[in-house]
Formats: sequence, C-alpha cells, structure tokens
Amino acid sequence: METKRKPLPIIRNACGFEGYDASSLMSETAKLRRIITKRGTLEILIPLCCTTEPVRYKQFRQALKGISSRTLSTRLKELEKSGILERQSFNEIPPRVEYKLTSKGQELVESMINLLQWMKKWSRSK
Repeated sequence: METKRKPLPIIRNACGFEGYDASSLMSETAKLRRIITKRGTLEILIPLCCTTEPVRYKQFRQALKGISSRTLSTRLKELEKSGILERQSFNEIPPRVEYKLTSKGQELVESMINLLQWMKKWSRSK
C-alpha cells in the first residue's frame, strides 16, 4: 500500500521563500547544498571567515589535520568551480597557490557565521 506524502506546512509572513514549495527549493539548491555539506568544506571555509587575505594551500594543509591532501584538493576544486573560491597560482619554485573568497563565497561565509554562532550557543545546552 502506497502512502501519500503530505506537503510541509508553510509559515506565512515569516519565510523568505514564500511562493516556493519545498521540493522545488531543494531541487534548485541541490548542487550547492551537496558541495557545502561534503566532508571538509566547512573546515576550508571557516578559516576564510576570519581573514580578507588569500590563504595558501600549505596553510590549509597545516590547519586541517584530519583531512587528506586528496580530499582537500578535491574540495578546493569544487569550491572554485562553483564560484565560491578564486584560485591564483604563481609561477614559482616551489609552486605557490593561494585561495580567496569571491563575492558569492563572502555571502556564503557571512551566512555561515550566523549558523556557527547558533551552533556555539546551543552546543552547550543539554
């Protein structure tokens, strides 16, 4: 026997997405949501919250102890491809690569700061 899904209730006048249904919103945001929720993405973006200076690949490697070089490289490429990070490489020996947030990335990080503050506030609750 098949059960029908009930639509999610919409809170009127409190949602900035009024007029959207949940499934179309999820569909439209799926690509970015998949990138942002992958392992290591937040760990890459959080250090960029705290600086306006470009961050070198080497600095990421030193700061992100639990993430493999391969995962870090993959995430940086995904974030660059999606327009969140800008990559600049220098023709030097040894090679030097720096990353900085684009304006799209800056908006994402500003949104993340609010989420991180919420997480910090409620992580102490029981």
